[in-house]
Amino acid sequence: MPRHPDEEQERVSHETICRSLYVQARGVLKKELQQCLCSPRAIRRSRHATQKGLKLRRIKDAIPISERPPEIEDRAVPGHWAGDLIVGANSSYIATLVERHSRFVMLAKGANKDTQSVITAPIKQASKLPKGLYRSLTWDRGSEMTDHVTFTMATKIDVYFCDPQSPWQRRSHENTNRLLRRYFPRGLDMTTFSQARPSQAQRSRETTQRTTEKDHATPNPCRKV
Repeated sequence: MPRHPDEEQERVSHETICRSLYVQARGVLKKELQQCLCSPRAIRRSRHATQKGLKLRRIKDAIPISERPPEIEDRAVPGHWAGDLIVGANSSYIATLVERHSRFVMLAKGANKDTQSVITAPIKQASKLPKGLYRSLTWDRGSEMTDHVTFTMATKIDVYFCDPQSPWQRRSHENTNRLLRRYFPRGLDMTTFSQARPSQAQRSRETTQRTTEKDHATPNPCRKV
């Protein structure tokens, strides 16, 4: 594209490149190309795809992502986190928290997926950080955060919710969860895991993150905690 700034016919977007790698009508990637991917996912789905009959989740008193302050949007200030779940077999799950400024990751094993158990994980993580490094939390429309008001009352941290069926509004977190599937593949029963297992995966991710910081000279404020 830089070689042809005024010739649109010579431009190729990243979406075109990705689509060109997926072959056959159903979008299955050739095995030799799939082996080169960080994610084992072999099918590319459109972000605009919807499921028929899916009812939009209603969360009482939810603050929409559109009301987040500008400092969260541009990642200029540390302390703004995105949260989600990695779900395994038998209703097991691990809560994942990603700091938007530094992309620092924290993982917490949960007892089960009910809202009381889920909000306990980010509350515990919040207690481990200085107040200035935990300013806000963004979550998707999952029913597990129905009791988000309890989290806010316990931590004084506002929770913002993505629009329905809009995972790309948390792109960094979605990408992080895909990478974490290396440690927690789909269908894995995590009911017997202790906190030691996700903590080990977190340390492994930190090693990768340190390499990135070294290459790009990006200091991580969360690393000092």
